[in-house]
Amino acid sequence: MNDRERDFSGVIEGRNALSEALKAGVRIDKLYVLSSGGDRGLSGLVAACRKAGAVVVPCERRRLDEMSHTGAHQGVIAAVAQTEYASIEDMLKLAGERGERPMIVVCDHLCDVSNLGAIIRTAEVSGAHGVIIPSRRGAGITPAVAKASAGAVSHMLIARVPNIVSAIKELKDAGVWVFGADMDGTVGLYEADLAGPSAIVIGAEGEGLSRLARENCDFIVSIPMFGRVNSLNASAAAAVLLYEAVRRRHFGGGERR
Repeated sequence: MNDRERDFSGVIEGRNALSEALKAGVRIDKLYVLSSGGDRGLSGLVAACRKAGAVVVPCERRRLDEMSHTGAHQGVIAAVAQTEYASIEDMLKLAGERGERPMIVVCDHLCDVSNLGAIIRTAEVSGAHGVIIPSRRGAGITPAVAKASAGAVSHMLIARVPNIVSAIKELKDAGVWVFGADMDGTVGLYEADLAGPSAIVIGAEGEGLSRLARENCDFIVSIPMFGRVNSLNASAAAAVLLYEAVRRRHFGGGERR
């Protein structure tokens, strides 16, 4: 892959996140594991890490608690090789290799690690080809994000870009239609043609889309609301749009290419 930026905390916490990292072939350098025995699930992870070449270090719970960034390590903290960020070109190439129209999520300066992790998780399970995040003024791929993603960060192409608007323009130049999510959208969710090459832009918590990101989207899409609360959080909005795109692509409802 081209022009990758190497940047990652180098830590994975939690059993599911570690299991997914192993499946994805992430190199585990060292595994710090709760020393008390009798846990079959933990024993299986330890054996898999040893088989993959990791050094296993038994630890007391207090030491793991002191090392933990998330406060929810579940008895395992792994030191891993640095993760390389992908490029937008990588995402478009992946879509082409799969014979699919691109489906990409752009996170417009999201700061909440739980939201970002949940978006990456939904993007992965829905078959998206990548997630784009900013290099400044937004959450990066931290242990908390990896845990919130349930390990999906190990399977998803993630691009970290210096400028979100430039990334949007690059997608448009590649023939991708860009849909911003906003409660004041000009196009309803079920009128938006998400069947074609699409990028979904999700704005920051509480602030929504930035002005320049909004101005550079092809469409601003609103999700219908029928209750008293008039908005969804960022990860829920991303999930709704992603699965509307899935519905149209796999079950009919749109032919634009």
